[in-house]
Amino acid sequence: MTQIAINQNDLKKVAGFGVAGNFAGHLEQAGETPDFVNVKTEKANAPKGIFPYYVPNSKAQVGEFPLSSTEIRYPQDLAENAHLQAEPEVCVLFNVTYQDGQVTDIQPKAFAAFNDCSIRKPGAKKISEKKNWGPATKGISTDFIELNSFKADSELDVFRIASFLKRDGEYHAYGQDSSVLTYSYFHEELKTWMIDKLNNQQDFGPLENLHQILQEANLPPQIMISLGATTYTEFGEKVFLKPGDELSIYLYDASQNSASQVQAHLMGELDELVNSSVLHQKII
Repeated sequence: MTQIAINQNDLKKVAGFGVAGNFAGHLEQAGETPDFVNVKTEKANAPKGIFPYYVPNSKAQVGEFPLSSTEIRYPQDLAENAHLQAEPEVCVLFNVTYQDGQVTDIQPKAFAAFNDCSIRKPGAKKISEKKNWGPATKGISTDFIELNSFKADSELDVFRIASFLKRDGEYHAYGQDSSVLTYSYFHEELKTWMIDKLNNQQDFGPLENLHQILQEANLPPQIMISLGATTYTEFGEKVFLKPGDELSIYLYDASQNSASQVQAHLMGELDELVNSSVLHQKII
């Protein structure tokens, strides 16, 4: 597999979206189930929808570029009351094909470890209100890996997502170490679903009209979509982030690396992992 260099300036031209509710149990742990009580899905295990977290040229809050590979900025206006949680995910960079303003295809180009960091704000009208509060409020690894297919048995299928929080000198497992194959929707089923939502999702409840957002963004040739957060460990579910914490998210090739090797890398006992995307961020 090939690593691809994608710099932050390139990503400033890329619209950013996330899939909500694509990992069984995550919404319940995050306390966000009530937000979707009136959102109907075709299947019981289907994701709830897609939300924007970055829209180039938007004059709204989502127009602020939020991605950082080194830090998360704690929301200063909330003092110590921000209920801030990391969301360990895999994100995929897609090339987009349009016809008459509609998305007709999304072709995967690369993937990386991602932190869809969120503020737990009960009563927020839209998911996007919890997702972007300015610069350095999202996490993206600089290690992008080439992705040539989104079908079953693609390069992505052997990867797992693991995450850890370092607090007061101690490391804690933050999210459950999870295979990407445990996403509720994946491969062609997820791709077809995402194209449908990009064209047809309406402004309803916590969701927004994505077709309108893409029009306002001048039909960006590339979009990045995070596929959904893993469930938390007991520690991760109960602990909110605070300044001084250090977060590590590993998207690792489980065919070439073991969970113990990931731990060794985390502790500084192993220089590098094979064919993996790693994100380290400090909360400031």
